[in-house]
Amino acid sequence: MQNVLVSGGGIAGTALAHWLVRLGFAPTVVELAPGPRSGGQAVDIRGVALDVIERTGLTEQVRAVRTRMRGMSVLGPDGTELHRSEEATYSSGRLDSEDVELLRGDLMEILHGHAPAGIEFVHGDSITSLHEDEHGVHATFAHGQPRTFDLVVGADGLHSRVRRLVFGPEADCLSPLGTQVAIFAADNFLGLEDWQVWQRDGDAGYGIYPVRDNTELRIVFGWAGDTPVERDPAAARRTVAERMAELPWERTRLLDALHRSTDFYADVMAQVHLDSWSAGRTVLLGDAGYCASPLSGQGTSLALVGAYVLAQELGRARDAGAGRDTGAGRDTGTGTGTGTGRDTGTGTGTGHRAAYERYERRMRPFVTLNQALATENPGGPAAEESVERAKNAIDLDAA
Repeated sequence: MQNVLVSGGGIAGTALAHWLVRLGFAPTVVELAPGPRSGGQAVDIRGVALDVIERTGLTEQVRAVRTRMRGMSVLGPDGTELHRSEEATYSSGRLDSEDVELLRGDLMEILHGHAPAGIEFVHGDSITSLHEDEHGVHATFAHGQPRTFDLVVGADGLHSRVRRLVFGPEADCLSPLGTQVAIFAADNFLGLEDWQVWQRDGDAGYGIYPVRDNTELRIVFGWAGDTPVERDPAAARRTVAERMAELPWERTRLLDALHRSTDFYADVMAQVHLDSWSAGRTVLLGDAGYCASPLSGQGTSLALVGAYVLAQELGRARDAGAGRDTGAGRDTGTGTGTGTGRDTGTGTGTGHRAAYERYERRMRPFVTLNQALATENPGGPAAEESVERAKNAIDLDAA
């Protein structure tokens, strides 16, 4: 049985662990947060990602907690309605679609609540170094004891620690998209009932929608800029407050909601572009390897599909009993990721290189089309035709 270290207990890492256990692997999921993250904005599961959810056996649970929007209004700087639609919203697309929008926290609760036995979850810890040799990947942790794994998966998001350790500096692969975003929750002080409002003034604006049976709001504030948002939450909150104060519409109540929020999040909107998603026994999944950004609306679908395809290819390679692999498996890490990445083809690591190559070969065209959704129409949503093409652009059963 191959032992797989998965860095990141979000959607990508948890979904991968589901499939790895089913295929006979032993995954250990290490997550910095003290427990499953419950906050976050609404996310979308579209196209072929819905087939992954169906194969996971979670369709009924996912559809039961989907959002139920009736439409949206687009407001001017003073709050005057400029446009409304009862056919589509900016966050979820067409309301008559089979695609599903739900809160990220609800999806995480479903994935964790239905996790099969055999997944080891380690919360409140993080990887500090990775060193590869012929026996596997030796990992050290901020709190736990050092351990050795057959394979390592970086599913730890846009600012992936695994990517930094093994592939080099973040600046080498991050492509900012010219937008910053902040997301936070609030009571429904606007009285919205299954209705979204979008407001813009210059290079900043809001997307606001009700959740939890219209008892709460999710407020998404965006503004132009490529300067990284401060990693210190207090400093980031001050920056966001300064930008929000420039907008006149509902300024007082929105600023008050910002200061009261307990699940504030802010970051730059960026994509990740790498020449290769693997090095030696380590591979990247989801935002860590190919973030499309929330502007694409496809980050969750990429995570779910990527997890399924990676697990599928690892299972195929193991079952095929791949022959001796003497490739160098170059590890480009600079810091503590000093392993050579050489796999001698013996022991439990056999076949991973072929699996990683097939995973990347199948996923890259799908990723490319979905990343393009974020840049097709700057400042607005991609065309429906582009979304339809991108969300179905992979065959889950391809050999």
